[in-house]
Amino acid sequence: MNLKRVVWATLLLGLVICGFFAYRIYSAIFSPNTKFVNEEAYVFVPTDSDINEVADVLEPLLNDVTTFMAVADRKGYSTNIKGGKYAIKRGMNNNEIVNSLRSQNIPVRVSFNNQETLADLAGRIAEQLEADSLSLLRAMNDSNFLVESQFTDETKLGLYIPNTYEFFWNTDAEGFRNRMLKEYRSYWNTEREKKAEEIGLTPSQAIALASIVQKETVKVDERPTVAGVYLNRLKRGMPLQADPTVIYAIKQKSQNFDTVIKRVLYRDLEIDSPYNTYKYAGLPPGPITMPDISSIEAVLNPQEHDYLYFVADVSNFGYHMFAETLVQHNRNKVQYIRWLNQQKINR
Repeated sequence: MNLKRVVWATLLLGLVICGFFAYRIYSAIFSPNTKFVNEEAYVFVPTDSDINEVADVLEPLLNDVTTFMAVADRKGYSTNIKGGKYAIKRGMNNNEIVNSLRSQNIPVRVSFNNQETLADLAGRIAEQLEADSLSLLRAMNDSNFLVESQFTDETKLGLYIPNTYEFFWNTDAEGFRNRMLKEYRSYWNTEREKKAEEIGLTPSQAIALASIVQKETVKVDERPTVAGVYLNRLKRGMPLQADPTVIYAIKQKSQNFDTVIKRVLYRDLEIDSPYNTYKYAGLPPGPITMPDISSIEAVLNPQEHDYLYFVADVSNFGYHMFAETLVQHNRNKVQYIRWLNQQKINR
């Protein structure tokens, strides 16, 4: 009788112990393990992270990091960690968290605007992707890549068309650069190449001209008119005489692209640079900024007119006064010079 009791007691104790461990395992895997109050939180897992580094990233969001690590190890995630951006939803259990981290990398939206240098672009992208600015700049300037993609040191700025794109956060520098080349080639389809050819330009030349248009006017609706002026000058063999190219030449010479120049002086027109379109005829050797799509489209679809000149309209700031003749232009110019002097803008 005593033996039976011992056996039953042992069996019962065994069941209790097994039940306890089963509960612990079930709880570790399937019980909610988040402690934030928002509907979801996002984590960024760096490339080549180990499980301890992932745990450090998750620690502010979880009730129990130890159980997460145990489940991650049991599901094989600890040896197969992938960098990226991941969503952790409130109330997720460890099993769901591991599944999210293992297979649900979320794209991020990457935006950039009209940067004047690749260094500026690299810095902008490094704020949005895992790749650092030095690796990005190195990839952008890679000589083999430039040769293979048919860009030069002068035209490489035009490869990057300002817009908003989707990337995985852990995209590396070469991946970003290669994607931008793909976007560039997609933009320059047969129809746009034909439009450029009809106005006597290659895609690189169209981008160079678009960069001038970009700098000349902030008004998108005015850009086709400005583009038409420069194309009229090119057709007539006139120098472009674009102040933004002179400003770019000054910045390039000093290697200080943060310089603010509000007024181009007569002495500036003498700077010896292929970007100085007062001194050298035709288009500059490359873009002076990254033109956005509206400026490129303005060049490809210019307004047809007979204007050859324009100057800022101080009665309608942001816009310009256009003229067909130099006499008319000089009359328009008087009001602008007077305004500059009144504002004491000397540089």
